[in-house]
Amino acid sequence: MNRLAGAVSILAASVVGASAADLAARPYAKAPPPVAVAANDWSGFYVGANGGGAWSRKCWDAVPFTIDLVFVPPFTIAGPEGCHTASGATAGGQVGYRWQRAAWVFGLEAQGNWADLTGSNASQIDLLAGFGNRTKIDAIGLFTGQVGYSWNSFLLYVKGGAAVAHDKYEGFLTAPQGLLPAGFISDRGSETRWGGVVGIGGEYAFNRNWSLALEYDHLFMGDRDVHLTYDPAFIAALNHDERIRQDVDMVTARINYRFGGPVVAKY
Repeated sequence: MNRLAGAVSILAASVVGASAADLAARPYAKAPPPVAVAANDWSGFYVGANGGGAWSRKCWDAVPFTIDLVFVPPFTIAGPEGCHTASGATAGGQVGYRWQRAAWVFGLEAQGNWADLTGSNASQIDLLAGFGNRTKIDAIGLFTGQVGYSWNSFLLYVKGGAAVAHDKYEGFLTAPQGLLPAGFISDRGSETRWGGVVGIGGEYAFNRNWSLALEYDHLFMGDRDVHLTYDPAFIAALNHDERIRQDVDMVTARINYRFGGPVVAKY
């Protein structure tokens, strides 16, 4: 009996060993290679176009001047004439260069815009009752540096630098006076004014070269004395200076094309 039990044990061990040998080895799974993720790089030259709206707060103050005409006693005009907002559309283009270091982006840009910002107000000086002041900005330029931070295809930036605007000024009749109709232009002046600008913008690159942006800028244009000349020349005694104060706010949508626009592989 003991011999029979031993034989059975030996047979069972042989069967188990053979079954284990027949089992296939577990396959080796190799780790997948890292996948490269394309990251946008904002470095390079770019050109673009922009369009939007702007508004400018204008305040006029008559610099004291004396009118001495033959048929009336001399009198002096001075003081605040009032304020108005000149608003309208603007459109133009920009060119610049950016370079990126890690997530930080630095740049320089020049922008030139056509503008049609107009507004007017009636004079608040009693001696000028029936007269009004009208303003028009027809061109705006910005020369700025930029600092931004990027999240791959999105860039948030601030900018600052110099601003320039071309202004036209008119005095006009708000109501008929004698033979002159309402709207008659009595005097004119113009200037090119320099100031400063600060702004903020967000830009999204939707492919390797093209990007869209939305930008807000505030122009600090200060106050200047502007010489106004009456026409016709025989009433040159009315020529005088106005101290005009102004700031400009501008909101534009922009599209840029970036040359090169390398794509950097990140793992």
